[in-house]
Formats: sequence, C-alpha cells, structure tokens
Amino acid sequence: MPKSTLARNTPAADSGTRAEGRGRGAVALAVARVVLALFLGFSAFAKLTAHESAVESFDRMGWSQFAMYTIGGLEMAGAIALLIPALAALAAIALCGLMAGASVVQLTLLDRANAIMPALLIVVLVLIARERWDRTAALVALVRGRARGSRQ
Repeated sequence: MPKSTLARNTPAADSGTRAEGRGRGAVALAVARVVLALFLGFSAFAKLTAHESAVESFDRMGWSQFAMYTIGGLEMAGAIALLIPALAALAAIALCGLMAGASVVQLTLLDRANAIMPALLIVVLVLIARERWDRTAALVALVRGRARGSRQ
C-alpha cells in the first residue's frame, strides 16, 4: 500500500479531516450570524423608523404601533447580540421564539407562502445557538461566580 494511502487512513488523519469540516462549518455559521444580524437589523430599522411598509403590515394585522416598535426593538437587540460571541447563543434562542411568532403570524394573518422564511431562519438560529453555547455557558458561570463572591 502506498504511504500516502496509509497516512489518509490513520485515526489522526481522520480527526484532522473532521476538524477541518468543523472549521468550515464554524466559518459558515459565523457568516450566517453576520448575514442574519444584518437582515434583522434592517427589518428592525424599518419598524423603529415607522417605514410605510412596516406600518402597512401592522395595520393589516390590526396591531398597534406599540407592537411594531416593540418587535423592532427585540429584533434590533437580537441582531446586535448575535454579533457578540458570549451572547450569540442566548440571542439565537430568543430569536427562535420571535421567528416562531413571525411564522404563525404569516400563516394566520398575512401571506401563508411567506411563513417558510421565518421557519427556515429557526433552523439556522438553532445551529448558531448550538455552536456558540460554550461561550454563553462560560459567561453564565462567570456571572454566577461573581454573584456568589459579592454575597460573601
């Protein structure tokens, strides 16, 4: 057997290939976090500035401008938090709830065909939450440690 074939079939070579695959996946999720943050930021901006398209959508649903500003604020907070490594998993989980609500609203009040987009975003958000959870867990441990230290 040629030496190059033996080298490829060793456990070390296999783990290197797996690490390389994880590296590409991590890069893809990092790009997805930035793209998703931009998408949500633009969506939030439209709501927070009362852009006519946002006002029209909320009028069609029969919802108040308060709801529009609240959802815009939640989207903007989530978009910003997605870009902060220690908060990305928590933001992704919270945004899953927001996207689930958006999907239900599309199905029941607006255009059924558009309900698929928030549902697909949930899949990406779950992957981001899973990939970034270790940093969020470390932040929680740090905060808990400081909270215990201040009580003593």
